[in-house]
Amino acid sequence: MAAVVGQLRASYAFVERNFNLIKRYWSWELVWLVYSIAESLSVSFIGLGMEVIGGGGKAATVDSRYLVLYLLIGTLVWRYLSSIFYWITNMIGIERWEGTIEYTLMAPVRRIVHMLGQTFFAVLYSMFFTGVILAVTALIFQIDLSNANLFGGVLLLLAGSFSFIGIGIMASVLPLLFPERGEQMTHVFIALLLLVSGVYYPVSVLPGFLKNLAVFSPATYVLDGTRRALLEGLPTSQMWQYAWPVLLMGAALIPLGLWVFRMAEIYAKKTGKLHRNG
Repeated sequence: MAAVVGQLRASYAFVERNFNLIKRYWSWELVWLVYSIAESLSVSFIGLGMEVIGGGGKAATVDSRYLVLYLLIGTLVWRYLSSIFYWITNMIGIERWEGTIEYTLMAPVRRIVHMLGQTFFAVLYSMFFTGVILAVTALIFQIDLSNANLFGGVLLLLAGSFSFIGIGIMASVLPLLFPERGEQMTHVFIALLLLVSGVYYPVSVLPGFLKNLAVFSPATYVLDGTRRALLEGLPTSQMWQYAWPVLLMGAALIPLGLWVFRMAEIYAKKTGKLHRNG
């Protein structure tokens, strides 16, 4: 029992470290929050602008309020999932930035304990960050969420977190193996998922080969289910059709990600890639 408590305390140490980093660089976090809010508003304003862009033609028949909500939900869900992804892939980048990578990876701390702390913080931070953006955008657009199933939407977001945690762990080997450009290489993962998941448009408009890839993206199910929960008020009891695919993906991707990271860590230690700087 004492060993379990010790491991949990060690895991919490990484959560506390990340909170301290945010406090230390609070101005950067504020800049990122303002940028994220501005980006979400900009995408949502596309819905209101459709009638103007259409010049009173067919586009004028578009339900602009529905389109605003459609784009807003896509933006918020993607912001949440991508934030988790980046916090986990930055697990190595943070250590290089702080100059502690040798000490952390050589310390007598199980890697799963390290990742558990990083993951717990990523989910908490991303949920808070997304909630702030939702509150601001709902206020500006005067969005009525009284009929929305917010509880079901949040549950589906949490279910989708597991699959993105697994993807993030696998992507985090790139900064470990390629100190100079590995962090930039992780953007390939998120760009491909953004393309095929239907963040800003229905998956049905994609060409055939991209539409087939969308089936393997966990974000596709999270976006579809969250939109139905918030736009249509789909009951939580009927959301299992969207939850089980992402939970299954998470159950497969997290162990696979841990194994991939373990192999990459052994290789990095043998080849001397644990530099403080790239």
